[in-house]
Amino acid sequence: MKRGLIWIILTCLIVTSVILASCTTTSTTTTTTSSAPVVTTTSKTTSASVTTSTTKPATTPTSATGNWWDKLGTPQYGGEISLRTTSNITNFDPYFASQLANIMGGWMETLFEPDWTLDPAVFDYKLTILDPKFVKGRLAESWEFSDQSTLVVHIRQGIHWQNIAPVNGRELTATDVVYHYGRLYGIGAGFTKPSPYVASTTMTSVASTDKYTVVFKFNVANAAQNLITIQGVSSTQCIEASDVVNQWGDANDWHHAIGTGPFILTDVVSSGSATMVKNPAYWGYDERYPQNKLPYADSLKILVIPDNATALAAVRTGKIDLIDSVTSATALLVQKSNPAILQVPVPANSATTIDPRNDMAPYKDIRVREALQMAIDLPGLAANYYNNLVSPSPSSLTSIYQNGGGFPYSAWPQDLKDTYTYNPTAAKKLLADAGFPSGFKTDIVVDSAADQDLLQAIKSYFLAIGVDMEIRPMDTSSWASFVMTNHKQDALAQRTTGTLGQTQTAVAQLNRFRTGVVYNYIGVSDPTIDGYYNTGLAATNPDDLAKTLENANEYIARQHLTVSLLTVNTWSLCQPWVKGFNAQAQSTGSTPVNLSFYEARYWVDQGVKKASGH
Repeated sequence: MKRGLIWIILTCLIVTSVILASCTTTSTTTTTTSSAPVVTTTSKTTSASVTTSTTKPATTPTSATGNWWDKLGTPQYGGEISLRTTSNITNFDPYFASQLANIMGGWMETLFEPDWTLDPAVFDYKLTILDPKFVKGRLAESWEFSDQSTLVVHIRQGIHWQNIAPVNGRELTATDVVYHYGRLYGIGAGFTKPSPYVASTTMTSVASTDKYTVVFKFNVANAAQNLITIQGVSSTQCIEASDVVNQWGDANDWHHAIGTGPFILTDVVSSGSATMVKNPAYWGYDERYPQNKLPYADSLKILVIPDNATALAAVRTGKIDLIDSVTSATALLVQKSNPAILQVPVPANSATTIDPRNDMAPYKDIRVREALQMAIDLPGLAANYYNNLVSPSPSSLTSIYQNGGGFPYSAWPQDLKDTYTYNPTAAKKLLADAGFPSGFKTDIVVDSAADQDLLQAIKSYFLAIGVDMEIRPMDTSSWASFVMTNHKQDALAQRTTGTLGQTQTAVAQLNRFRTGVVYNYIGVSDPTIDGYYNTGLAATNPDDLAKTLENANEYIARQHLTVSLLTVNTWSLCQPWVKGFNAQAQSTGSTPVNLSFYEARYWVDQGVKKASGH
């Protein structure tokens, strides 16, 4: 089917997406800078107070309450929820979590969680960035700052590890939290070297003052930024059992998977599947229906299906309940063949990019990087490949969905816009000036889950200026090891997410291309960028932080560190019998950090499933 024809019809799909997403709370998409009121919490106040929370809910009846979630019906227990991941599950230990595909968020938990009672019209959690005012305590019952660089976290009492040796159901305490962060960053619990897989941290120490109190110290006096460090959505925030690491050296064997979460990992088939079953002793209750113990589903099944066509067939036959990162073209095909499957639009967490090694020839020369950018007709791609359903503008560091502190294309000076304008003649001259009058051969190491048709279009653009690009696809796990972990690529790389158009916090964005950071896989080493990070980290005034981010955006755009393509939204698909799903960030995918949070609260309507023939 011609892409243009698909996209003409797709307009109807977008218009009707709100109706189709009736399995969700709402399909309203909000940005990360919502001006919604602060969620009411129970706080411990100090002179440096930031939002604190307890999540023990008040009792409400199961029947209709007048709350926005009543439209979903009454939750039911039982059944299985099945998900798809594109990559083999290769990691079970938070110590290695920033690089390898993992599902540890199913049995391990984090200190903080999203607010399950928050109306998605206020904030819908579709972006990975979390505004602290929309975060509540999970393992943490409450928290406060004694000063701008000292965070005191009070651990919820009565939470027990799963009843599996060697932990045997003992209570979670502050010592466990200290062990996790001490081990991860090499700052406590007897650890002096950080994980080589995590970026450096501003956290300088972590210690317990009693059985349920943890004190975090930071080297910057900025309470807001320090809180974000702990509340960040990452698998490195999952708390592992020290008993496991002490006995076996690490937790990276699924047979030793133990957590405090709602599901217990019972089986893993390499490159095939993973199975989790309900933890009968789980401590949590549904914040919407506080008398309901979690989880609702009896089990979770994670199917490893790298091939998109195979995954699509599994969705159509009901083998998969939830799937993310679906292209609009595919969503249209599913709508036509299986109209009952509900579809949720998801704003992209990043722009698509082509990522050159800035520290290696020929890409260490800015003229070469700029030439690649000018070789690509972005408005032409928007019109002909995406049928004008995406913005035709390039991106810098910050997402087009994140207002404040960014650098929207409309604000770019004309001289900067010119360097992102399609001009193959100027691109050839830049190559000639850089010593490549006849162009050169190169390659791109690409995640096989990325858009291969798009890469063929880019290959043609590059060839027109003399750059002959060989496309080298790798499965997701191999790509992550080759590029993200070992940095073995020597030319170009591309993954399903890009390095520009970030939806992370301001400081996390400023850290993106900092010298030596593990996920700076394009080899940027620029003291100016490092300086922006340090300035942003020290900023105590939000306006100062926003200005630093804006300046960094312009600088990065001018340096052409990477090649900007376009910001392309995707879709999540949901079987009509799964209730509560709204494509919440990291509830699905290859590293679903919030797996145990959301999947414990989703429930299966058995009547709808039976009526659907499943």
